[in-house]
Amino acid sequence: MPDSRHLLKKNYETSRALIIGINKYKNTAPLGYAVSDATAIRKILIDALGFYAKNIITLLDEEAIKNNVLKAFHSFTSDNVNVDDRLVVFFAGHGHTKTGSRGEVGFLVPHDACMDDSSSLIRWDELTRNAELIKAKHILFIMDACYGGLAVNRYSQAGSSRFLKDMYQRRSRQVITAGKANEVVSDSGGPLPNHSVFTGHLIEGIKGGAAIEYGVITANSLMAYVYKKVANDIDSDQTPHYGQFDGDGDFILKAPTTVEAEELSENDNKGFDVLISTPDIKISENNTTLKEKTDYVKELLSSQKPQIKLHDFIVGEVRRFLSLTGEDNFASHDNFSGEELLKRLSYYENNSKELSAIIAIISYRATDGEFSILSKIISRASDRFIDSENEPTPVWINLRWYTLLLILYHAGIAATANKNYGSLAEIFCTKLDDSKYGNKENLFVQKLSGKMLTLSNSQVFQKIPGHERQYTPQSEYIFRQIQPMLDDLFFFGKGYDSVFDEFEVLYALVIADLRIQAGNDCWGPVGRFGWKHMDRENSPFLKILAEAESFKDQWPPIKAGMFGGNYNRFTAAAYPFKEYLNKLNWY
Repeated sequence: MPDSRHLLKKNYETSRALIIGINKYKNTAPLGYAVSDATAIRKILIDALGFYAKNIITLLDEEAIKNNVLKAFHSFTSDNVNVDDRLVVFFAGHGHTKTGSRGEVGFLVPHDACMDDSSSLIRWDELTRNAELIKAKHILFIMDACYGGLAVNRYSQAGSSRFLKDMYQRRSRQVITAGKANEVVSDSGGPLPNHSVFTGHLIEGIKGGAAIEYGVITANSLMAYVYKKVANDIDSDQTPHYGQFDGDGDFILKAPTTVEAEELSENDNKGFDVLISTPDIKISENNTTLKEKTDYVKELLSSQKPQIKLHDFIVGEVRRFLSLTGEDNFASHDNFSGEELLKRLSYYENNSKELSAIIAIISYRATDGEFSILSKIISRASDRFIDSENEPTPVWINLRWYTLLLILYHAGIAATANKNYGSLAEIFCTKLDDSKYGNKENLFVQKLSGKMLTLSNSQVFQKIPGHERQYTPQSEYIFRQIQPMLDDLFFFGKGYDSVFDEFEVLYALVIADLRIQAGNDCWGPVGRFGWKHMDRENSPFLKILAEAESFKDQWPPIKAGMFGGNYNRFTAAAYPFKEYLNKLNWY
């Protein structure tokens, strides 16, 4: 199916909520402030976050029987709920945990439940499974209850950063609970009278305590605030729990207003956005498959004798990549369409993710002994593509190289960030099979840039919604596509923009150098740094050129072997390329 990011708006269409609060229980002990917690959350959604009362379902005490709760939740599966909606589900009441053969199972306790009859309880995973039937792009579950069995597959990395507009365009299913199994929820105390410790701090966070840059409040920033406050509250013996069980977006509770909103206004040509830093949430996380693989690679790289194990591991991962992205997955003769383009991009991105992360880690940390591994990944991953030159529908054939573009950018940006220009030179200089090209244009970056140029000339990336009028749509698209993973791996934060620019400048200059050495005109792939060059005082290209002029042959990229290891050869490409940029006329 198409990547939903291209179908979603950079805002919310309708804000919806299900609010449940139970003080009085039919068959179990009462609570003191669950109803006041629920009514206060309903009020703050309306007064502070722009929810309309007509879009909020509220069930209190006797109304909150199991059938009513499930019926209300399933009402959001109707066609009245749109993909650009957001949904908050708030529950204040008892939680319960049972131990099954596969671990703990968490339950919410409705008004009419019998604690010794599990069929009268509401399994937490029943809600998560049915959440996939709800079209709303963002759902946030807030549970003022303690229970176990919270199955989540992702936590935000400490201090990770995300683009604000991108948060809106990525699906998310997130949950915040007051505590874990066997913990007692404090039904009083905290910062506000007549509220539980958890909800009291939650309300304070929504009122502004959890705000980050530009006044933004997200599920991640709210959890970071609540976690710290509840854990340190003298009236609390509980540990809030948080996770993401679907998607990689972030629920936006509060977006910028007035002056800040103007800074985030649309700019179709430049793709302007703001990078928001996510606060650190010190929660132990469950390893995902990708996390386990990247940790394993790091362990091998830190070992004294990693080569054999690392080599064997890489061979397996490259073979897996080739299988997942093989020609049989798509017909090469299909007619071109925007819908098919989005489908293929999404498929390629999902199935190159693990190899991209692995090569990024190796590229970031590699020393001389591991450079050959980088080359092997790239050459073996490229083998099958260089033999498919004359098939029908060339746009689809060329698009297969997009997976290799992702690998190049992940590896190249990682190397650039760590000033590991030896890795970068190895990546740029990886040779493909000589049998087809002889001694002409047989380097990986030469072949790849040619395929991407063909796609650019066909305006393929301008067919992606939101990129129709941008100066450099391919660069803008990949800039946002790869940022979350790279930030999780390396914590770039707001330095990501400059590292991305430096890599793209070096990539462009290496291509320009290779073309000049082959007797061709000066050209290189122009990325986001191209339109930034309009502001000469802050041009990323001029900054890098000045750095090279200062160090000459001692400039680290030249010392690493780029441009033949010769400053004069560098200038023979850099100065003509500068004139090329000056003539772009992006005004």
